[in-house]
Amino acid sequence: MALSQESLQKIDRELTKFPADQRQSAVMAALRIAQTEKGWLSSDTMKEVADYIGMPPIAVYEVASFYTMYNLSPVGRHKLTLCTNLPCQLQGAGVCADHARKKLGIGFNETTPDGLFTLKEGECFGACGDAPVFTVNNHDVEVKVTPDRFDALVEQLKQQSQKG
Repeated sequence: MALSQESLQKIDRELTKFPADQRQSAVMAALRIAQTEKGWLSSDTMKEVADYIGMPPIAVYEVASFYTMYNLSPVGRHKLTLCTNLPCQLQGAGVCADHARKKLGIGFNETTPDGLFTLKEGECFGACGDAPVFTVNNHDVEVKVTPDRFDALVEQLKQQSQKG
């Protein structure tokens, strides 16, 4: 299924930020927009982005497969990504990871049976002073996460999902 007119308009706005001969500079924004609409980046979606901004499909795939913020397969409604770099590890990311896997009953790169949560490992999110850090759906950052704060986050996301 093709990207919506609204998403294409958002990509057009991103394209205006770059010279006409540098359209490929908007690839990361275009992928983010496409993923926000679709939930993940299928081969067809990446090809559509490539065609729209004038890049070879393999070049778009190379970008999408390099960065952990892009989903190359379906994920749960709430993608929880834990930074596992050294600063976060030193502040308890390992404990958080163990707790998250136990609480959700899944490992990294897995999705709960109800489709609500996917747990991922991520690279540095640039908030080392507030470690350990989780991101929620690549947009919201949760800092100084403890097992109790993780449990509260999961409950909050469950309640949001029930409301709509």
